[in-house]
Amino acid sequence: MPNRTSPLTPARPATAGPRPSRAGVLGGPAPILGSAVLWGTTGTAASFAPAGASPATIGCAGLVLGGILLFLTSRGARSLPAACTPRERRLLALGAVAVAGYPVTFYPATARTGVAVATVIALGSAPVFAGLLSWATERTRPTTRWTGATAAAVLGCALLVLGPSLTARATPVDPAGVALAACAGLSYAVYALIAARLISRGRPSGAVMGVLFGAAGLLVTPLVLMLGAHWLATARGATVAVYLAVFTVYLTYRLYGRGLRHTSASVATSLTLPEPAVAAVLGVTVLGERLPAVSWCGLAVLTGGLVLLTVPAGAGRRVGGGNRRRQPGR
Repeated sequence: MPNRTSPLTPARPATAGPRPSRAGVLGGPAPILGSAVLWGTTGTAASFAPAGASPATIGCAGLVLGGILLFLTSRGARSLPAACTPRERRLLALGAVAVAGYPVTFYPATARTGVAVATVIALGSAPVFAGLLSWATERTRPTTRWTGATAAAVLGCALLVLGPSLTARATPVDPAGVALAACAGLSYAVYALIAARLISRGRPSGAVMGVLFGAAGLLVTPLVLMLGAHWLATARGATVAVYLAVFTVYLTYRLYGRGLRHTSASVATSLTLPEPAVAAVLGVTVLGERLPAVSWCGLAVLTGGLVLLTVPAGAGRRVGGGNRRRQPGR
């Protein structure tokens, strides 16, 4: 994996030498893939919200409740800002703004250009932004493995989500919606990089996520109140908000922070690309939607890209080791 050489990756036993299986897979990719599965339930859960709730309000309400829950239950979150250096505190502030920026840009993007297009642009651009930002700020040049795997995953994601429109009459794409979705991808990449950097410096992952999302929840609270939160007083609305807060914010970012201890931000953003696959499967099984053959092909391509990202490069041989089959210690 490209996180083998990334300075954003926390110090660990040199990717565990010739036997990295447990630390390499279960310590990094598995928690992040788990968070992607939970994220993929967001759209299905939000579809059960009352009709009067706007998409932006639903997303921001989940962030407010989940962010506060993360902050209150994360050990060391309240003392983290005081323990940080001035530079790290500035990173925390910037990360909180980036976290708050995601629902503010992504949900309006879905309203303007559709869920499918917005999802592809936001999730597809995030790994690219993360790789480029990592290259620019840390001089970590993307590896061939990461580039190829991410390109395959993004292509599969696009085929999966855009499959229905490719086989039917496509609707015009709103340029403003495209720009908002790209901003959402940039927001995600920025806070992923900041979280990874702070964790790599020895800051507890739970505390980092607690501060980032707790502060972001406070930032979007006025927006929730301004857009109208009356739907939260209904049983259905409260259930949806609690689900989003607990499962798509609280649990998700605990897993994501854990994964960032052993995974670079550029790889982590690529590993969240299964989110639309989960959403598509739930749409078929729960909401009765149908997927064309091109979407199922996209799912297969996406899976192949994720396998390339997930399986440690040193599991069978060192990167650049050619076709040699001999492995140390075996």
